[in-house]
Amino acid sequence: MSYVDEVIKSTAEKNPNQPEFLQAVTEVLESLRPVIEQNEDLYKREAILERLVEPDRQIMFRVPWVDDEGNAHVNRGFRVQFNNAIGPYKGGIRLHPSVNLSIIKFLGFEQIFKNSLTSLPIGGGKGGSDFDPKGKSDREIMRFCQSFMTELYKYIGKDTDVPAGDIGTGAREIGYMFGQYKRITDLYEGVLTGKGLSFGGSLARTEATGYGLLYLTNEMLKCNGHTLEGKICAVSGAGNVATYAIQKCWQLGGKPVTCSDSTGWIYDPDGIDVAVLKDVKEVRRARLTEYAKARPNAEYHEGRGVWSVKCDVALPCATQNELRIEDAKQLVANGVIAVAEGANMPTTLEATQYLQENGILFAPGKAANAGGVATSALEMSQNSERLSWTFEEVDSKLKNIMVNIFHNMSDAAEKYGYAGNYVVGANIAGFEKVANAMLAQGF
Repeated sequence: MSYVDEVIKSTAEKNPNQPEFLQAVTEVLESLRPVIEQNEDLYKREAILERLVEPDRQIMFRVPWVDDEGNAHVNRGFRVQFNNAIGPYKGGIRLHPSVNLSIIKFLGFEQIFKNSLTSLPIGGGKGGSDFDPKGKSDREIMRFCQSFMTELYKYIGKDTDVPAGDIGTGAREIGYMFGQYKRITDLYEGVLTGKGLSFGGSLARTEATGYGLLYLTNEMLKCNGHTLEGKICAVSGAGNVATYAIQKCWQLGGKPVTCSDSTGWIYDPDGIDVAVLKDVKEVRRARLTEYAKARPNAEYHEGRGVWSVKCDVALPCATQNELRIEDAKQLVANGVIAVAEGANMPTTLEATQYLQENGILFAPGKAANAGGVATSALEMSQNSERLSWTFEEVDSKLKNIMVNIFHNMSDAAEKYGYAGNYVVGANIAGFEKVANAMLAQGF
């Protein structure tokens, strides 16, 4: 049995009830076979893969809070610090009812490679809670965030672990958490990113993941003889990533025609109106049925269906495993040329393989959606220097990072005989940097 197979098998035995984590480990390790096989004796002797799939620490804790009616509630909080070989742990805090240890571990494991790809000195981690901010008042969210941070503060710090936002955790939640951290520690430091602009946040952070996705997608298209100009783009999601992916798609000459939320999806043949979408989702926090009311040609459909729309470029920006094998077949039948992941692992393993087998350009999330964490690291730099850069400065650095990520993963794929396979390329490029640091720092 090869070293890769041994580690996949032992990881499955140790984590039998963690399907999302095992899916991420299998996908990454399978794609690392070329580089592992060339260095198998060294990596096996130093247990590099075993150390890579086992987090440095997994923290799980109780989060008690009281609602506006005086009723007590208890949620479960998580922070998984996966690997700090190249820098302090860095990764978001996800607040969503689906959150469990498997999901946090899958996200943290992916974060190792994503952060490495940015070429910035940040390691991999992730956190969150099964708390649902939807339908809660600002006061309820504040009380939850304060309780969450009352435990989390013990394990984080500007040079130790720097959490950020994620699904359910925006500037409001980060603000409450930062206030509690400052209150408990009496330290004003860059311990969280995604902060408000008035207290250490970075311009362009809100736009970063969506913008970065389009910068990388555009570079991938250009390097394969295409252009985004005039391309029809199908986008899933209607949150932060999707909204700014849609905005940047327009700016680069594409035409985004879909978006979706947890109840349904929109097809707008005239192209998604960013101003209307922002009003519905960011201002009114309403459902997409409100978008359809404001745009006479737009169609609202219940349930899933974004990938049934004929498009040139597909950008899944919602959640994990949302693009399935039947969706991949429909996209290929409709003539799609590229799929780039704006969310974390939104395409199932089966669907990814089908797309690649059919010659579709495929950019994995750990590369394509790295713009958010890259700009978080730029926020850390600004906090350390007590400076605030202009939007244009941050956006320019973001674009350069995303273009470099594409070329790094493309070069790594070509080096090991997998030219054009950006899944393999991204994993290898991310892995080599981390593995070399681990080897240099000793067992």
